[in-house]
Amino acid sequence: MFDWDLARKASGVRILLQLAEERGMPAGECLAGAGLPPVMDSSTEVTAGQEIAVVRNLLARFGDAPGLGAEAGSRYRVMLDGPWGLALLASRTVRDAVEVVMRHAAADFAFGPLSFAEIAGEGVLRFDDHELPEDVRIFVTARTMTGLQVIYRSVFGLEPAYGANGNELVFAAAPDVPLPQVNEWARSTCEQMCRDLLARRHARSGVAGAVRDLLVRNPGVIPDQSAVAAELFVSARTLSRRLNEEGTSFRALLDEVRQALAEELLDHTGMTTEQVAARLGYAEAASFIRAFRRWRGCPPQEYRARGVRARVPEMV
Repeated sequence: MFDWDLARKASGVRILLQLAEERGMPAGECLAGAGLPPVMDSSTEVTAGQEIAVVRNLLARFGDAPGLGAEAGSRYRVMLDGPWGLALLASRTVRDAVEVVMRHAAADFAFGPLSFAEIAGEGVLRFDDHELPEDVRIFVTARTMTGLQVIYRSVFGLEPAYGANGNELVFAAAPDVPLPQVNEWARSTCEQMCRDLLARRHARSGVAGAVRDLLVRNPGVIPDQSAVAAELFVSARTLSRRLNEEGTSFRALLDEVRQALAEELLDHTGMTTEQVAARLGYAEAASFIRAFRRWRGCPPQEYRARGVRARVPEMV
């Protein structure tokens, strides 16, 4: 049963306010009765019920406007922001990408359960809208399915074909086949996300900065030293010497990148240790666990548990 008191980001409400403003509807009217502040930022949370109240206000004014739900869904790129975006864009298979969507989309913009099934060698991602109130069902379903299509285009770099039998996305490939290279917009988005995260921790310039940029250039694919040296048109030995002159090494930079991304994924997503290890280019989870112990003095599971305890205040 869907939890209408479930807290989620205010991204969906902000999109609704944009649609209302573009059509001449004041924010106050769009938010009437929802119990939400007039100004919301990326840290604001709303309940699913509050968001539905805003949807009702929008539909009361523009209910006859064709394609309004699809227009809202087409603007929904929150899945490509932050650590969930990194997890999604670094997915190696259809199954990996669907796991991210199942965890994140259901909690942030879908108002009903998402399910995934393997049928005749294809993957089928379904949205169940039966718990949606009748008066908002068409709008919310259109928004959800369009939002999923935005994700599909970003991850696969392909235009979906239409004509499914229900509220579903059908992947015409086995779920475990490798994904095609993500499109250029998605790749650059993920790269910039990683750069921003690393810059907040430790700014780099010179050869070290160039190496670190190459290490985060393609999500889920971390090159080795020889490949990075080739990209910089130097030998691996010359690269080592130049990094040493800047007081660092390829191993140190690789650790820096992997540690930062690992902590971001462990702190802000529900990915398993095995999934995080795969996103960071480890052949097996055991190697990632050993590296994480070296960085933080504890295994990833203990690090995550400590973070959860720190975020949940004790009941007195």
